[in-house]
Amino acid sequence: MSDEKGIPARLEGNFTAMLVCWLLGIGCLFSWNSMLTIEDYYVKLYPDYHPSRVLTLVYQPFVFITLAVLTYHEANVNTRKRNIFGYTLFFIGTLGILVLNLATSGKGGIGTFIGVCVASAAFGVADANVQGGMVGDLSYMRPQFIQSFVAGLAASGAISSGLRSITKAVFDNSQKGLRKGAILFFTLCTIFELLCILLYAFVFPKLPIVKYYRSKAASEGSKTVSADLAAGGINSYSVTPEENSSKSERLSNKQLLMENIDYTIDMFLIYLLTLSIFPGFLSEDTGSHSLGSWYTLVLIAMFNVWDLVGRCVPLIECVKLESRAVLMIMVVARFFLIPAFYFTAKYADQGYMIFLTSFLGLSNGYLTACVLITAPNGYKGPEQNALGNILVLFLIGGISAGVTCDWLWLIGKGW
Repeated sequence: MSDEKGIPARLEGNFTAMLVCWLLGIGCLFSWNSMLTIEDYYVKLYPDYHPSRVLTLVYQPFVFITLAVLTYHEANVNTRKRNIFGYTLFFIGTLGILVLNLATSGKGGIGTFIGVCVASAAFGVADANVQGGMVGDLSYMRPQFIQSFVAGLAASGAISSGLRSITKAVFDNSQKGLRKGAILFFTLCTIFELLCILLYAFVFPKLPIVKYYRSKAASEGSKTVSADLAAGGINSYSVTPEENSSKSERLSNKQLLMENIDYTIDMFLIYLLTLSIFPGFLSEDTGSHSLGSWYTLVLIAMFNVWDLVGRCVPLIECVKLESRAVLMIMVVARFFLIPAFYFTAKYADQGYMIFLTSFLGLSNGYLTACVLITAPNGYKGPEQNALGNILVLFLIGGISAGVTCDWLWLIGKGW
């Protein structure tokens, strides 16, 4: 991350920037997590189409291909337009699902399911724009900013799970009650995505500390921040002579990838493992227990809450993991969770499954935050931006591979 020494004392807005980053992180995945969280409604509405797996399978190619293209052209992409486009697409997608449900009176069928799949694809394109764009943008700012953003990503899941529990308790468990909960979810999502558009477009670029880091990145050769600097009301921003020194040629994406191959493998394997279990396996393959219809919701909620906790843990310096070798060992060791989940689902009771799911979330959040915070150290602004995009690309690649591997749990169970 950028060295904080020599930052002018007049710069203000650190706490506000952290708060905005947290809210923008929530907005990045709030719509998608809401769709995942109300999957009990979609399972009841589309029982023959495996929505808990199909919607994720539709989502992933769009997010991966879009992000791959954006990462390749990252150096010349207008970050401001990219992020605003992403949040706007989230807004349109959530509004579209809401209108589709109201227009069809909540009826099922292949037609409405295709409409939901289209919204899922739109969320994928939006996620590719926002997550890669924001992580790249924040990678050359303070570590606390990217920490807040990735914590917001996890908070979106925790908030979605909390809201789902409330709606399930308030509304009855009939399809009509589930539909009321879904409508409430996407109404809140639509409003929140509109808030994110306004925050990124009009609040974030005007914060003095954000202007400083963007101007510093521009002084180091970044071509992606000019529109954001203009939105902040300046064409340039004073930096120290040391910061405005040589603008030597930045490393290429290939060079950055080779220097950080272990970090990219870490990101890929973290999400390969996580998405091979969550949410498909937890939604369909863990059996029936005393919690009844609450069981899946509890598992998803525990994953989301502990994922959020894991992303906040590295704020404590003494437990932040920075060793590249230890990171790799911990990432690989997580694969012992696959047989653990298999035998727990087959032989153990719900308490053990809740514990395992909590550990899955905690380790996912902790390792993700450690990699994203540590990897950009020692690079210039344009390189940090590029590396942030590369790391998110491998994260999404891991998710895509994990979603595909999740179908292996169905072997021997029939379609």
